[in-house]
Amino acid sequence: MLSHYINRILQFFNTLKGKRNFRKYFSRREIDKVRESINRRLYDHKEKLLYYLRILSFIVSVLSLAAIIYYHGFPQTPQSHWFIQRFIYGSLMFYVIKFFLKFFYDFHPLTFLRQNWLETLLVSFIVSLGLFSVTYGTDNVYQFFVRLGYKDVPQLFIIFFQLYVFIFIGSELVKASHYIDRLHIGPAGLMVSSFLLIIGGGTLLLMLPEMTTSQSISFWDALFTSTSATCVTGLTVVDTSTYFTFKGQLVILVLIQLGGINILAFASFFANFYGGGVGLRQQSLLKDLLSVSGLSDTRAILKEIVIYSFVIEIIGSILLYLCWLSTHYDHHVAGLGWAALFHSVSAFNNAGFSIFPGGLMYDGIRFNFVSHWIIMILIVLGGLGFSVIQDVFSVKAIMKRHKQKWVRKKVQTRIVLAVTIWLIFIGALFFFFIERNNTLANLSWIEKITLALFQSVTTRTAGFNTVDIGALALPSLVLFMFLMYIGASPGGTGGGIKTTTFLVLFKSAVATIRGKKHIESFRHTISFETVDKAYSVALFSMMLIFLAIFLMTLAEPHFSLVSLAFEVISAFGTVGLSMGITPYLSEFGKLIITITMFIGRIGTLTLAIAFLKKATFSDYTYPRADIMIG
Repeated sequence: MLSHYINRILQFFNTLKGKRNFRKYFSRREIDKVRESINRRLYDHKEKLLYYLRILSFIVSVLSLAAIIYYHGFPQTPQSHWFIQRFIYGSLMFYVIKFFLKFFYDFHPLTFLRQNWLETLLVSFIVSLGLFSVTYGTDNVYQFFVRLGYKDVPQLFIIFFQLYVFIFIGSELVKASHYIDRLHIGPAGLMVSSFLLIIGGGTLLLMLPEMTTSQSISFWDALFTSTSATCVTGLTVVDTSTYFTFKGQLVILVLIQLGGINILAFASFFANFYGGGVGLRQQSLLKDLLSVSGLSDTRAILKEIVIYSFVIEIIGSILLYLCWLSTHYDHHVAGLGWAALFHSVSAFNNAGFSIFPGGLMYDGIRFNFVSHWIIMILIVLGGLGFSVIQDVFSVKAIMKRHKQKWVRKKVQTRIVLAVTIWLIFIGALFFFFIERNNTLANLSWIEKITLALFQSVTTRTAGFNTVDIGALALPSLVLFMFLMYIGASPGGTGGGIKTTTFLVLFKSAVATIRGKKHIESFRHTISFETVDKAYSVALFSMMLIFLAIFLMTLAEPHFSLVSLAFEVISAFGTVGLSMGITPYLSEFGKLIITITMFIGRIGTLTLAIAFLKKATFSDYTYPRADIMIG
């Protein structure tokens, strides 16, 4: 077949020798004829080749991912190090060859390059690096990086190539996300499945020897930590700062990021960014997952979710780094840059994890009140919900409101902002007066106000503590449980029944008392479907909390009812505050809190919808019955 193409090309050039108008024969039509001839001959075995490539790609991706996990998760010998290094190089070459084969067999090469532009850039860089190494020698390449300040260049190259293989694996997963709508399990089931997948993967990774300083962690502790990180709770059974290595802390940080934004949003964003968009059914799934009003909002908010998240987290990291530079910070605890990044991501995702001993009560951080304000802002932004962030901070929305004065913020945005501000103010006010002579004693007025505001903010979703929770007065604990139960806002990174649910319940109760037939807010009528959902969320959540507290009294009879109730409500609200009993829970107690964190993150109504069969026919009514209430 190759000789046929060579003869065809020679014949083509021979016809040009006696022709004056070369442009005519190099026209688009002639090129299309040659390409069409090649495509016809390749068509017979194109599908078979692509089928085998998909199978090989799956096998290579699984083995490469396993090799990378083994490399970073287990102690290495010289032999295993050499084998994994060669295997990674081979995997990289496979992806390069696969790219060229797909390019060669594609009927529209230029379109293929445009649609796979990221993969094209990766392959181009690898080929260029290979040619550079062959031309100038590998030693000269190493010397170039040595002059830049890198001492262990071979190790740097291994990590670099592992990253490239990981990107290729990610691109394969992104392409597979186009088929996510074929699962036919609905948005609720999809959300539950995605969180279970992340929690299971995180549990296995945290159990690897290189993730902990003792090179061992029990299954229950790993499951608890993975669930707490994925559900952005912050409850810990071991000290994150000392028990986990840098690799283990990195796994926790990734779990926080995936759980905070949701892995489905990540996959769909990169599918839209890399593969040309998502389908209508997938947009419908994301509409419910992201709590947006319509399909037209999905793509815009999907892009801005990821962009806003990374931008806010990076800005927060820089500000925290600058704040902590002036403190008496022990750099042996954790690298300052790493600590700033970790706490910025943890704060924005309302996770409450800290790599300081004692959390934010650590001596070098506790009285750095500027950093407290930065963390508070990050917590509030993460808890508002991405649709609210888009409505408030989107350049398009701001310009539209500026040009069209009659355009106002969405009703949900105004509700979320109003309830959030009132809850922060009321929580801080009550905490200030209750604790002013207790945990806030011997502090200046500015410090008292800052700590009161911080506790009011962090109690609703985040779980960072700058005061000793076990030393709080009983009224403060009750106040905290109330704020934790309400939680964050829809589409945000926190748990609880949500601020909008609380407002709808409050408005509904007031309307019932006043005898009003309609429930109104900001000159808009709230639908009865919304009211029904709010009551369902409240009922299911109270049933869950009551059941969890009851089971905890059976599992942990030696702890007080207040401490157990505080633990359960903190887990349900994905807050992460504790009266200090979490590390001493039994395995059964840990399991109860783990399940409570999981349900609190995905939502009681979401879980019910995922497992209960939807009614196939409901267009009928039974005779009316009047039942006495109250």
